[in-house]
Amino acid sequence: MLPRWPRGPLPCGRRRGQELKQQRTPEAKHRTDFQLGVLGTSNQEWVPMGHACDDWLCHQVDSLLSESRLKGALEASKKRDIYQRCIQLKQAINENKNTLQKLKKADEPTPVGNYHQKKEEEHSLLDKLTHQLQELAMSISRENITEIGALTEREEDDDSAEGNEEEDNDDEEESKESGGEEEETQEEEKQENESHQQATSKEYTAVGNFTAQQAGDLTFKKGEMLLIIEKKPDGWWMAKNAKGNKGLVPITYLEPYHKEEGQESSEEGSEEDVDVGDEIAEELEVTRRTGSHWSAVRKALSEQINTVDALTTMGAIPTGFRPSTLFQLLEEGNQFRASYFLQPELTPSQLAFRDLMWDAKTGTIRARPSHVSLILTLWNCKMIPLPGMSIQVLSRHVRLCLFDGNKVLSNIHTVRATWQPKKPRTWTFSPQVTGILPCLLDGDCFLRSNSLSPDLGILFELGISYIRNSTGERGELSCGWVFLKLFDASGIPIPAKTYELFLNGGTPYEKGVEVDHSVSRRAHGSVFHQMMMMRRQPQLLVKLRSLHRRSRNILSLLPEIFIGSMCCIHLLIFYRQILGDVLLKGRMSMQSADFISNPVLATFPTLLEQPDVMDALRSSWAEKENTLKRSEKRDGEFLKAVFLLVYHDCVVPLLHSTLLPPFRWAEEETESARWKVIADFLKQNQENKGALQALLSPDGVHSPFDISELTYDFLGEIRKKAV
Repeated sequence: MLPRWPRGPLPCGRRRGQELKQQRTPEAKHRTDFQLGVLGTSNQEWVPMGHACDDWLCHQVDSLLSESRLKGALEASKKRDIYQRCIQLKQAINENKNTLQKLKKADEPTPVGNYHQKKEEEHSLLDKLTHQLQELAMSISRENITEIGALTEREEDDDSAEGNEEEDNDDEEESKESGGEEEETQEEEKQENESHQQATSKEYTAVGNFTAQQAGDLTFKKGEMLLIIEKKPDGWWMAKNAKGNKGLVPITYLEPYHKEEGQESSEEGSEEDVDVGDEIAEELEVTRRTGSHWSAVRKALSEQINTVDALTTMGAIPTGFRPSTLFQLLEEGNQFRASYFLQPELTPSQLAFRDLMWDAKTGTIRARPSHVSLILTLWNCKMIPLPGMSIQVLSRHVRLCLFDGNKVLSNIHTVRATWQPKKPRTWTFSPQVTGILPCLLDGDCFLRSNSLSPDLGILFELGISYIRNSTGERGELSCGWVFLKLFDASGIPIPAKTYELFLNGGTPYEKGVEVDHSVSRRAHGSVFHQMMMMRRQPQLLVKLRSLHRRSRNILSLLPEIFIGSMCCIHLLIFYRQILGDVLLKGRMSMQSADFISNPVLATFPTLLEQPDVMDALRSSWAEKENTLKRSEKRDGEFLKAVFLLVYHDCVVPLLHSTLLPPFRWAEEETESARWKVIADFLKQNQENKGALQALLSPDGVHSPFDISELTYDFLGEIRKKAV
């Protein structure tokens, strides 16, 4: 067995400890020397750095773990002592890591073989010790803040919690415990009510002027004293000023207020809060939110942060997971749904349509090119972290939209992913299935935009729909996001090719957050080691495809801003052509504001929110199209007439059937029941050559409807868009 090599930090660490010892006060000397690993605990014996220091740290960690397993460690005072020693040992290890990172091969007094490999081995040993201390500290913290019901749930998920906890969460838990013995009772009461709220209010000083950007923010000036009421992981804390006004403030504008030297316990707790704040400030850059959709994002975080914090603490989800931003925007209303962008838009004069014009020569709507028009294919997602056993995943999906770094500029399109039990970390799209591919699984998407923003790009958000096994609570989580700019710095469109995009954690309004800190991109070591770490990064594979003339002509008939599935594009064009016939060609008077009796125009937008009914229409049209002659397929007017017949035979009866349950996202039982009803109805139509017999049958029960439900109110749609 080869002997362990003498590690390099020996002379550098010893020299640094001696310099700091001469400069600081006795109390500061003791803390600094302990962090550097040069003092023992039982006596003032000097311990060398490097190899000897690592052995000493290993011995200290092992003895601490053994001591925590003793029966006497269950006492409250003993727990506090063990917890404080965990913090001190962790600080000592961090100091050794920093010294090791700065060390270069030239600093060695003698030549050392395999220098980088040995340095990496020492770094791995320190990481292992840190992980052991984190687990011990978290186990002690959970015993103090966990309710009885949550305790059982967390014990079931201990196995899934390994490797998913980050240092920020540990430091926050540590800061809760180190506030002093006098505040313990208050801490336990507040933690039982709200696990995400800080145990004690801390005083901070503003380091700069801040003006409220929207309702709920707190304006303050440089040097003003603020009392922090609640600390949230999104970088915005609830604070109160001297006048009693409360609001959200960015943590990057704050620094802890240093109290008098006599209050040692409060001072130590304040120092720990400084560490937590500094780490959050370095990893989380809160962007300016002028004109952005941050209010909806912040609402999602504030409403679901309790659940997400609980799941993260239990280890059920990685630390980079957040409440889904795009799902929250979809829940805000119809502003980001496909049905909203499908409606024609009026010009500023309100006298004509901006994106719907009639071409008298061709007898149909006029093709209108857009600034951006392309087709993309979602291939797969790799190395996506797995959630824990305490939650059940109902759906894996990718949501995409046009984004300029500040606002969402289009509808939000959702593509559901599939996965294999043998490869649960890999998501795939457009699977090879028999029959017609469900549009919800179609990874081939088109997009159009007339935005002239130089920062225009595509925002991809990977998400899961889940249900908690213990409470039955449902929710949507973001598993990571990535932004693909469509233009380079000089304004030239990016080339059409396959892009391997590495995912970011947090929300699109956060920077520097990683999906899973256990596979950090900032890993140091040899080139081979860095390449291996990059292969373990969560990533999305996307291919941008160049358009040929036919595809470009087809896309030019669609709205100027839209994202959708390629499998439904021919149905969207039928809708647009019928819309042009009704609004531009067939109107007796352009000044008329009467309702238009047209079931297709009235009900087709709802199909975009019910993909299974859209699939039924696609299937029925494909069967009918196969029976047409070539000459009939070239006749546009004939095709529109046949499409109207298929639509009335298929879609209208389904939408008013009492047997069809309401559509609910990611509910397997409801989706199965709807598919059964739709499949039986299509089979009857095929056997009876139409829906008339099924409609007249006493077995078919349909809900009553008003004639207004089958009329198209264009002005009403415009008012909805204005609101």
